[in-house]
Amino acid sequence: MPGSPDAASIPPLNVAIVGYGNAGKTFHAPLITACPDLRLHAVVTTRPDALHADWPDVRAVPALETVLADPTIALIVLATPDALHAPQAQAALNAGKAVVVDKPFALTLDDARRLVELSEAKGLLLSVFQNRRWDADFLALQAELASGRLGEVVTVESRYDRHRPLVRDRWRENDGDGVWMDLGPHLVDQILTLFGRPEAITCDLAVQRPGGRTPDWAHAVLRYADKRVVLNASMVCAAPDVRFVVHGTKGSWLKSGLDVQEDQSKAGLVVGAPGWGVDPKPGTFVDGETGQRSRAPGPAGDYLAYYAGTASALRGEGPPPVTPRQALSVMEVLDAGLRSAASRREVLIGQ
Repeated sequence: MPGSPDAASIPPLNVAIVGYGNAGKTFHAPLITACPDLRLHAVVTTRPDALHADWPDVRAVPALETVLADPTIALIVLATPDALHAPQAQAALNAGKAVVVDKPFALTLDDARRLVELSEAKGLLLSVFQNRRWDADFLALQAELASGRLGEVVTVESRYDRHRPLVRDRWRENDGDGVWMDLGPHLVDQILTLFGRPEAITCDLAVQRPGGRTPDWAHAVLRYADKRVVLNASMVCAAPDVRFVVHGTKGSWLKSGLDVQEDQSKAGLVVGAPGWGVDPKPGTFVDGETGQRSRAPGPAGDYLAYYAGTASALRGEGPPPVTPRQALSVMEVLDAGLRSAASRREVLIGQ
């Protein structure tokens, strides 16, 4: 378009991360620095040495207020403990900043609703980092569904199991609703992305580890008019052999193993390097007529797509990859799950 600036001449947008624990170090910092349209400008942390060991040119600042007052920063990324998400997001929005919140969106549905209303009133980007939409296995499942060879899906099982039998002294295991609010947001968001909002949920939470202070096992059944979806998250599972099991009228799709991007980042692999996101354990398709099993590889995982989409949204080129209303829908299901577990009954979604 005549007179429009060349894309290459547009400077990257400055980003500040709040928190440099596992989420900030493993996910947000590497992905932001790999996105050409974004620049990691500052990190709020009490551990500047740890930050500078990884990113020596990034500013370390001691307080959230410092980055909120910086007019050069366009986006605040909250990689802090769950209880801080809502108040920090509110402060950032009130300071005129776009916000990305690590999951869960907030501790309560009411807090999440207030944040969405505030972002809409101010016309500011608000998004939740649902990176698991770009897991290799989930991208492969979407491709399977699009191909039509599964037929009409009637049953889905999605599991996120780990083997961490010893309770650790950290905030995530000391307070809150445990694994349901830790891993549940990923499981729920993926299913809502595929099938939309369920009619109801039945959820059970338990503490299985000696000395456990929060639920470390979660099992939920989502009721749809034409299908059932089973979600499971566990911290005591030495054989996490099932990630997805999908049964349709024409066939089934089976998947084991977790996406590799998190482990690759922890091992120091640069985002986008050869082999990044490639699934070493592709899924298996089972033909319903013949019973024949065949290897079903899918695309590589691509967490960078989240921040590429966020940068485009900040430039006014479309909605964020995870919209506030989508994030709110996840919170509605999580909240209904908590009420179901407390009452030991099925709870209708949205009521």
